[in-house]
Amino acid sequence: MSNGDDFLRTIAYGETALDFIKTNSLPAYPRNYELWYSYASGFNQSLNRAINKIIEKNGKITADETQKIYNRFLSPNRLGERIDDVGEQISIEVKNLLASIDSGKVATDEYGGRLRTALESLQEVNTREELEQVIRGLINATTATAETNGDLKNQLISARKQISTLRDSLEAIRYESLTDELTTLNNRKHFDQSLEKELQEAANTGRPVALLLTDIDHFKQFNDNYGHQTGDQVLRLVALSVKQNINSHDIACRYGGEEFGIIMPHCTLEKAKEVAERIRRTVTSKELVKRSTGENLGRITISIGVAISHPDDTLHSIVSRADDALYTAKNAGRNLVRSEKDIDRGPAKNHVA
Repeated sequence: MSNGDDFLRTIAYGETALDFIKTNSLPAYPRNYELWYSYASGFNQSLNRAINKIIEKNGKITADETQKIYNRFLSPNRLGERIDDVGEQISIEVKNLLASIDSGKVATDEYGGRLRTALESLQEVNTREELEQVIRGLINATTATAETNGDLKNQLISARKQISTLRDSLEAIRYESLTDELTTLNNRKHFDQSLEKELQEAANTGRPVALLLTDIDHFKQFNDNYGHQTGDQVLRLVALSVKQNINSHDIACRYGGEEFGIIMPHCTLEKAKEVAERIRRTVTSKELVKRSTGENLGRITISIGVAISHPDDTLHSIVSRADDALYTAKNAGRNLVRSEKDIDRGPAKNHVA
């Protein structure tokens, strides 16, 4: 995404956020601006649904309600608090487990002591009654130890299940932190981390990594004409088209508002262009129908830029080439795939939406 295009898109989100603040007579606190900016960008669907539900019911939203939604969906500490909670629960489970193991060890040591005592007593047994008394002592000790070991086994099974559940909770939190809720693709954070990793791998092995950047043509106009819900439908459609045309080891991400990035490890430029063309054709082949009315909205198109890693590449440099290739496709008429080999190297680039 070019700096100029970033500027226009983010300014539009910012202006929309201020409009919402004014419409609802809310203080222009930074947290309120962050909330409404997130709402305008459409990245956090849970937040949008919560706000829409209140507005549909009451016609507007109060400062107290926005604070609650902010704390629930946007508070910087929310994810950290959830991780801390799970970590504390794991710590408690491990502590209880160690205590159970210690109890089992004590019981085993005691049993060993009673066996030694019984062995010594057997050497001094002279009558049947004395022998029976030693045997009863051994039976009682064995029974008590078996019960203790049974309790320990049950505690171990319970702890294993609980720790497994908590591990799943941590994995869910990690997945949430790296996933775009609307499209279920990876998010920008995952994109940056993965591309850095794959570039390092490419530098170490000499096997290239390809990068595709896609942008939905005239998306803002489409969003303005048909509304955000239909715009979200378009984003999901493009995301599905991406998923249908990539391999399991490729990494598809929502890169920006209407942009998607696809990282393709161990892939040549020509192969990446073929995949990009399949994605473009798949998107174009789908007719869009407005769910609320059944109205046929026609077809949407996307433009795609393709770049391949160079030995000295950084995240910024390969993204910049893919971005320039994307806008080469835009400037050539949209609904096209262009690679870094097609980039206009002239002094000025006319970036269009």
